[in-house]
Amino acid sequence: MMPKNSKVFIIKTSPKTVLDDYRKVMQLADYAKYFKKNEKVILKLNLSWSKFFPACSSPPWQVEGILKTMIHDGYDPKKLFTAENRTVVTNIEKGLKGNKWGPIFKKYGVWFVPLTRIPFVPYESLRSKFLSLKNKSLHALDSKIFPEGFLIPEFYVGKPIIHLPTMKTHGHTGAVGGSLKKTTGEMKHGGITCAMKNAFGGLLTKRRHFSHQYMSEVLVDLLIIQKQIHPSILAIVDGTVCGDGAGPRTMIPRIKNYILAGYDQVAVDAIVAKMMGFEPLKLPAIKMAHEEGLGCGDFDQIEIVGEDVSNLNWNFKVKRSVVIWGDQMVRKGALQFLHPLFRSELFFLGPTYASMIYHDMLWYPTIGKRTIKRFFQTEWGKMFLNYPKK
Repeated sequence: MMPKNSKVFIIKTSPKTVLDDYRKVMQLADYAKYFKKNEKVILKLNLSWSKFFPACSSPPWQVEGILKTMIHDGYDPKKLFTAENRTVVTNIEKGLKGNKWGPIFKKYGVWFVPLTRIPFVPYESLRSKFLSLKNKSLHALDSKIFPEGFLIPEFYVGKPIIHLPTMKTHGHTGAVGGSLKKTTGEMKHGGITCAMKNAFGGLLTKRRHFSHQYMSEVLVDLLIIQKQIHPSILAIVDGTVCGDGAGPRTMIPRIKNYILAGYDQVAVDAIVAKMMGFEPLKLPAIKMAHEEGLGCGDFDQIEIVGEDVSNLNWNFKVKRSVVIWGDQMVRKGALQFLHPLFRSELFFLGPTYASMIYHDMLWYPTIGKRTIKRFFQTEWGKMFLNYPKK
């Protein structure tokens, strides 16, 4: 049974203490009360880039800190299932290597489940079986994105889940469905990706890129679905190195040394947004979820346990990469007349290759490499280098 009040647990950390600090924040959250040792548990990773880039994907110390804690506390490694999906611009196998997850899974003897190999089943066929939130209607997934029917991973149903997001900005999440003209006012308030967004890469198929036009509505839909299919949901957020600027990839890494945890994903995102310098209830997904009673997005109503972050403001700014800007021009802006073509799988190869060329072949070998080189001179960078590649 999930806790009813909105608490967020926060720990200040360092490279020397981070593994112990993950244990502290999980115990502070009393996680063993909600995740039973005799049941299978999903640990949903965050893969935003197959390549390593600071703050982009779940760092190895986050993955190890959580697994080490659970194994130490008596959980059966054969009942722990780390999981991740692919997108049109990420590759699971390369992500395992680039982010150094593989050796950690092997060290602790847990499973890794590529969601590309898991059967997806119709959500509507399961919906009538759920006892909670049966009357909540979906905003976008039922009709706008998946008119032929919405599918979810069969493997997910009935299992508790722990999300492993990082704290970073996102060029898509500050808007709601409609034209770009209508959403520019909201975009200036920023967009983040954290607890709510982490479900995006698990519950949706590769077709999820068509969800970008209705990102905020989709995130609320996914929260409704999660509350129906998972008996327990916990987000354990890595804020050791955070992403500022043109997230979720081409960012400026900012070392902040925080770890957060919470069962209310809306509250977690509200605290993260506030720390990053945004007003939570001005972010559409948080506002919509709060108004629908799916969680608490009001910073003043959330109980913080641990470090007091009420006066923090990191002044992060959301920017859009060239690829995200172009994507939004087609979906909501001046190039919207191309959108009917954009929805076809063949036409969609164009933006996919544009992303690969810009991110992987132009930005990463130049600006990205220089940024990573500077990062490797920090204590967190040195810690990453010390993790084995295989």
